[in-house]
Amino acid sequence: MTVTIEAVADEVFSTIGSGRQITPFSTRPGGFSLADARRVSPLLRQKFIDRGETIVGRKIGFTNRTIWPQYGVAAPNWGYMTDRTVRDLAATPVLPLGPYVEPLIEPEIVFGFSSAPQPGMDDAALLGCVGWVAHGFEIVQSIYPGWKFTQADTAAANAMHGALLIGERHAVAPRKAEWLRELPGFDIDLLCNGAVVDRGTASNVLEGPVSALRYLAQVLADDEASPPIAAGDIVTTGTLTKAMPVKPGETWTTRLRGIALDGIAARFS
Repeated sequence: MTVTIEAVADEVFSTIGSGRQITPFSTRPGGFSLADARRVSPLLRQKFIDRGETIVGRKIGFTNRTIWPQYGVAAPNWGYMTDRTVRDLAATPVLPLGPYVEPLIEPEIVFGFSSAPQPGMDDAALLGCVGWVAHGFEIVQSIYPGWKFTQADTAAANAMHGALLIGERHAVAPRKAEWLRELPGFDIDLLCNGAVVDRGTASNVLEGPVSALRYLAQVLADDEASPPIAAGDIVTTGTLTKAMPVKPGETWTTRLRGIALDGIAARFS
């Protein structure tokens, strides 16, 4: 690298939400590695906090292996979510898209933790740490033109997180056995203005959304600079379908089959 990690973090932080885009760090003189990118995340976290934001959890990106060839990646990543980026759908009748560059919409499964998970837990133990489950939409964006980047670039850009809209939250404990059975195998339709634009299945997200939690718990345990998942954290687990371009004036909805979650709807301006 010919620039410092601090300079990379400064540039990413000043670009997110600005409406601007920048040249991927991997194409600049000196190169940019995944190890470099992982050193950016703690600096971004502190910058969010210094701006007055509260870290409320993590988004996991690129858990859907079917889209890896499209973006030239070969593994998941993660980024921070804050109280400025996470909203309840019920309180968000319309989301303005102005702050996001090249926004895409992703239907996801969202978990709220009631206790801290540990690395190596099986699905039952992981779900035992979850207080609620919900269906939501994540809006992702690219600070790099045309969604062209390397794995390292995406990690440095807070895993492309823009916003998370969370639908109705359902308590896990009363029907934990049913959630364990349903979460790995349900199907979903993604619709724009009433027309189906893509279909997906839970197994697109690694081996199911709970398996994405296992990935995150382990990768954070291996990263001394990043705090582990804690009680109260929100984690969204990655897109169940292709990530689709979203534009002002559109209404996006979902239909789910094989799980006790209703579809959701969101409008954009």
